[in-house]
Amino acid sequence: MRFARRISLLVIASQLALASVSARAETGVKIGAALSMTGPAAVYGASQKACIQAAVDEVNKSGTLKGVKLDAVIEDDASTKEQGIAVFQRFINKDKVSAIIGPTLSNTATAADPLAQGAKVPVVAISNTAPKGITDIGDYISRVSLTESQVITPALKRLQPKLGFKKAAILYGNDDAFTQGGYNVMKAALEASGIQIVGTQTFAKPDKDYNAQLTALKGLAPDILMVSALAENAAGIVTQARQLGWTVPIMGGNGFNSPAFIKNAGPAADGVYVGTAWNKASADPTNQAFLATMKARSVDPDQFCAQAYVGVLVIAEAVKQSGMKGDREHIKAGLLKVKDLATPLGKFSFLDTRDASHEPALQQVKDGKFQIVP
Repeated sequence: MRFARRISLLVIASQLALASVSARAETGVKIGAALSMTGPAAVYGASQKACIQAAVDEVNKSGTLKGVKLDAVIEDDASTKEQGIAVFQRFINKDKVSAIIGPTLSNTATAADPLAQGAKVPVVAISNTAPKGITDIGDYISRVSLTESQVITPALKRLQPKLGFKKAAILYGNDDAFTQGGYNVMKAALEASGIQIVGTQTFAKPDKDYNAQLTALKGLAPDILMVSALAENAAGIVTQARQLGWTVPIMGGNGFNSPAFIKNAGPAADGVYVGTAWNKASADPTNQAFLATMKARSVDPDQFCAQAYVGVLVIAEAVKQSGMKGDREHIKAGLLKVKDLATPLGKFSFLDTRDASHEPALQQVKDGKFQIVP
């Protein structure tokens, strides 16, 4: 009886030892994600959350990070600087995350990212496209989202020969770093192409009525209307432009590239051109696998979802490049080694500036869907 008890105790001790070794063998890498789940950018945040959760699950299931398990802590930045700062402080000081994804808006990033830079916590921006002021914050800040310049400039160069426009008008949001940056890019791209800018008007995120601005611009008879806006404003602008009987081509940038824009604008969205960082129709195997993954989760992904997914992939690759080490400094060093990574966006690399490098595309809304312009 005493011998049997001794054997039982030895078995239990052995099991506990194995469990302890297993626990020690697996390293947890905590990623904080600050997303706009509420506020003006909520249409992007919900999509981003779905893809971050999917990517974390896929990476963990794949076993590519041997002995390392990713864990995402997702918080709402409420589309504001103040809340974004509070969320970053929590990630850095309380949750002790190894890296941060987000925040959704460039405006919030310019306020919150300096906290991460000061604390030496790597940040991977997934939707910050303001041409300046993001990666310039410091060497701990990177982004997988193409800037407005990387998207709008080549799209405009492709579109102008097709449509032959010579005069343009611009409407942009003047209270947001993203929309202001988009305006600067549009202005520079039009001027570089020798296209006359006949008029410029502005609006603010809370605005719902754009008739005065659109009427003023329509009276100048431009051949195309360029709009720098987030999806919610973009839908209202396009709808009201068509209600005014304005039939000229309309082109937007990254902010337009959301199913919410098409849903809210309805038939008015048809014909709108959008410079994009993601070609949903791409036959690339990695993109098709991504689409299948999201379909299984009943999610119809947009560009912001795809970029969020890639944000997780590049952090996982950084861990891998650092010899499966997931602390802040090793992830920072590993991000610099990400090159030609297969992602839904295409082959992805970081430029020396820690900005994204991959092929952009030009889309047009047709029959209620984004379709690639050949």
